[in-house]
Amino acid sequence: MRILKVNPENLRDSEDAIVEAAKVMLAGGTIVFPTDTVYGLGCDATNEEAVKKIFKIKGRSEAKPLAVIVRDVEMAKKVATVERKIERAMGIVWPGAVTVILWRKYKLPEILTAREQTIGLRIPDYKLTHLLSENMGRPYVATSANISGQQATIKIGEVIKYFEKNIFKPDLILDAGDLKCCEPSTVLDLSGEKPKIVRIGPVNKDKLLEILSI
Repeated sequence: MRILKVNPENLRDSEDAIVEAAKVMLAGGTIVFPTDTVYGLGCDATNEEAVKKIFKIKGRSEAKPLAVIVRDVEMAKKVATVERKIERAMGIVWPGAVTVILWRKYKLPEILTAREQTIGLRIPDYKLTHLLSENMGRPYVATSANISGQQATIKIGEVIKYFEKNIFKPDLILDAGDLKCCEPSTVLDLSGEKPKIVRIGPVNKDKLLEILSI
């Protein structure tokens, strides 16, 4: 479990570490990384064996789906059905701390979505994850970096403590120190006829009301 320091406020100093993190994921490994909400645990979402590692590291039931970060709306369209109305909604909340649930296309491993026909996608409002997306060129898993049953966290010390004695560990941790936010993302289900809030997190209420009125 390697640890590399990163500075989200100065990505020039962190570029080598972010490139290394992308290489780890592209090679089938797993990483911990900072986001605009809490620390995340990720891997290449197109790699079934890597996704299985995420479930083992977290001790997570395979009946619970994992969310995915995409680079942009065009990448979202490759893995999910995005109608014009939905694309408009995505334009309102992305980038931001909102995970959008959509009907998935059969481009990703079934284990990722717990064999459900929907998938949760997000574009964080965070330069580091965007740079990671650019270097990946693929969607990647973004679940909270904790053991299932434990709290998601913004504290790097807690993240390391979660995994250091665990049998299954992430390959690499990007250490950005303690983060500013403290809540997981809002989850917005756009797979039905009307938008539905599944979970409330840090979100602009005006934007959310605009979505719900579409």
